[in-house]
Amino acid sequence: MKLSQFKQLLLSCLGLLILTSCGGGSNASKATGWDINSKKGGFQFNVEFEDQETGPGLVFVEGGTFTKGQVQDDVMHDWNNTPNKQHVMSFYIDETEVTNLMYMEYLDWLEYVFPTNEPRYRQIYEGALPDTLVWRNQLGYVEELTTNYLRHPAYAEYPVVGVNWLQAVQYAEWRTDRVNEYILERESYVQKDVRYTEVETNSTFNTAAYLKRPETVYGGKMDSLSGKKAEVKKGDSIVKAYAGVEKGILLPSYRLPTESEWEYAALALVGDREYNTYRGKKKYPWSGEYTRSSDRRTEGDQLANFKLGKGDYGGIAGWSEDGADITIQVGQYPPNDFGIYDMAGNVAEWVSDVYRPIVDDQANDFNYYRGNVYLKNVIGEDGKAITISPDELVFDTLPNGKVLLKKLPGDLAQVPIDEEETFLRQNFSESDNRNFRDGDVESSKNYSAGAPEEGEIKSETSLMYDAPGSPTVSYDGAVVTREIDGSSKRTSLITDEVRVYKGGSWKDRAYWLDPAQRRYLPQYIATDYIGFRCAMSRLGSKSKVKKTARHKRRG
Repeated sequence: MKLSQFKQLLLSCLGLLILTSCGGGSNASKATGWDINSKKGGFQFNVEFEDQETGPGLVFVEGGTFTKGQVQDDVMHDWNNTPNKQHVMSFYIDETEVTNLMYMEYLDWLEYVFPTNEPRYRQIYEGALPDTLVWRNQLGYVEELTTNYLRHPAYAEYPVVGVNWLQAVQYAEWRTDRVNEYILERESYVQKDVRYTEVETNSTFNTAAYLKRPETVYGGKMDSLSGKKAEVKKGDSIVKAYAGVEKGILLPSYRLPTESEWEYAALALVGDREYNTYRGKKKYPWSGEYTRSSDRRTEGDQLANFKLGKGDYGGIAGWSEDGADITIQVGQYPPNDFGIYDMAGNVAEWVSDVYRPIVDDQANDFNYYRGNVYLKNVIGEDGKAITISPDELVFDTLPNGKVLLKKLPGDLAQVPIDEEETFLRQNFSESDNRNFRDGDVESSKNYSAGAPEEGEIKSETSLMYDAPGSPTVSYDGAVVTREIDGSSKRTSLITDEVRVYKGGSWKDRAYWLDPAQRRYLPQYIATDYIGFRCAMSRLGSKSKVKKTARHKRRG
């Protein structure tokens, strides 16, 4: 045998040995000694999982501690963002704001699956459409934007606007399902091109339903559409194998970032770090106290798209301007130290939190979020989760009359949690936690008699903040009636349906570019200056790389 052939044989044997030792063969359980993933049966688990895949469009943000809130002078004197120290878990966030092109893909899918020529499906598509009339100005001519901004190729890479908070949430849910649908095909759990050839009104893919009732996906056709990895031999039988949570293949949900996540990602303190402290107070997503670049190569260039002053949305034409009068293509300015673009200027962005002027860091300083409404799956008599039937569409009418789809056929049916989940628990006691410790009667030390009797007040929030009642739209078959709360005695706009938006926009002065600034609007309102980006939770390790000591002791 020649020496080269001997080397090849040796390398082949070594490779086989490595594969066997790393999981290519059976894996003995440390608990029982039984084989894990045995072809004969028994416990199956992905023991070779290494790290969460980074979803399309996302960048990794390593979590850490930061001072949330206004650390500069509060010139507005509203004190709704007083400084408080928080810790944020690692997560992923979109590299750029969601663009018109990205949102148009969503609209195209809806129109294909739920044809608008059928009256009962028309509201699904119309409910997802951005409000293009937000561009109208009673004393300005911008009418061309109402017909061109969303769809014209010239604006394809511009951030989508005219989208309310609820529409942004639904886009994130749709994106979750489309990404995981693609992953299942890529990993051969479903046949190739199923997402094109088998999708129709009553045959769609839902991630949550797949994880709980996989056989119900694609209108109950999942088993007939299985790929190679979905059929596993156990003993003498062929059984169905699904990509459940234990496989670690499917990604967590795309969602709106929390206010804490957004502010932490925008501030990007990693660039101003010295050992375990930070250098000075950071005012913007970039270092320095000014909105122009101090870098030698780009000195004097604006670092964000914002309103420079009265009648000055871009600056004097030429190199010194910020490059835009309205929005601009995403990614036109340098990214911050996390590699994220446009966290200041261009458009402000919806985050998931319900607005309250109080940030209760005494109650929680870990992954702070206000807005939890805990739900549970509806379980049928067979002990399995119930899905929405093929002929059932669940709609919601918003206070402004816009109709949104809440549940698609094939989605899991859910209801608020009840005493079965809350009994004798210490960490939560009810489904709706939007009012938890927000300064209302329940939050006070004098609250001892329990919740007010039903009918005494219209809501805890209205008692605390005296907000107007929600507008209503009713239709009796012939006449549409619209009503608003016209009382002059209201003292606040705060309700459980107002959401925080962060960051400055093309219409805002530099003051609002500070990541600490926070504003709010009702969740059904859309504007020409608010867009959004998606986030995703990080599962597993806090860091993507193993940390090593910066300085090691000698001797």
